[in-house]
Amino acid sequence: MQTRTLGQQLEVSALGLGCMSMTDIYGAAGDRAAMIALARDAHEEGVTLFDTAEAYGPFQNEDLLGEALEPIRDEVVIATKFGFGIDQETGARSGGTDSRPEHIRVVVENMLNRLRTDRIDLLYQHRVDPNVPIEDVAGAVRDLIASGKVKHFGLSEAGTETIRKAHAVQPLTAVQSEFSLFWREPERELLPLLDELGVGFVPFSPLGAGFLTGQIDENTVFEPGDFRNNVPRFSVEARRANMALVRVVRAVAERKGVTPAQVALAWLLAQKPWIVPIPGTNKVHRMKENLGAAAVELTADDLSEIARGAATIEVQGARLPEAVLKMTGL
Repeated sequence: MQTRTLGQQLEVSALGLGCMSMTDIYGAAGDRAAMIALARDAHEEGVTLFDTAEAYGPFQNEDLLGEALEPIRDEVVIATKFGFGIDQETGARSGGTDSRPEHIRVVVENMLNRLRTDRIDLLYQHRVDPNVPIEDVAGAVRDLIASGKVKHFGLSEAGTETIRKAHAVQPLTAVQSEFSLFWREPERELLPLLDELGVGFVPFSPLGAGFLTGQIDENTVFEPGDFRNNVPRFSVEARRANMALVRVVRAVAERKGVTPAQVALAWLLAQKPWIVPIPGTNKVHRMKENLGAAAVELTADDLSEIARGAATIEVQGARLPEAVLKMTGL
């Protein structure tokens, strides 16, 4: 596995592993022992960046990852996220955000316990808190970095003004947001800003929540607990229309003898050398398929073909439910 550098000095595998789906969000959680084995298998395949959050569960995902990575802790980079109003005793959610500095400090102590480590390599604010100035958030993380409990600072789903303000207080190593051929909004303002500031970019949902794999169509039925049941982009009508984009990716994949998922991930890797996608899965064969994208080289002709095809398609449906979109900083 090739490596890439986020920010000025955080070296990670070119593809990371998003761990959210190991415990929830896409239906039933995976078997714990199997998910621990999957994380360790990913490391054997060359993955060094593992992404989690206190909100996944809550707490269950960090606890799972802590057990999985404990034997190889010094060989991996653990990224996690704070920022939601979650009772630290019960895990009950308030339904809003909470990035008060005093709350951040308590959350980080609990994260360290769950992750079975003495430091968090990359700590993100999960969502911008409208009630706490970002300068105060960045200052709190700066203090945690000074104490050695945190190594690097990141933001998730933050707008450009917020990124500039945070970076001025504590330099950012990475920004995380959705980005794929299925959602290209970051190309407009976010990527140019990160290039200017020297900040890495970690796209989540790099396969469009699975749509770009070509395994989902208008007839697909999601499990009752799957969040895609509530996403406008995954309505039957939207899926029917958006299959045009899958056909563009599939045409390149078939010609190159690879899978649509590998082409979609290779497209992301080809955009900037400081982009590190974090595809998630709870299936070993999908994990290995995704990691195979690092060896797929898209030629200038391949990229032009994708660009021409994508330019003729307007993706249908919002990427998230309206209530969730309001919680982003975008």
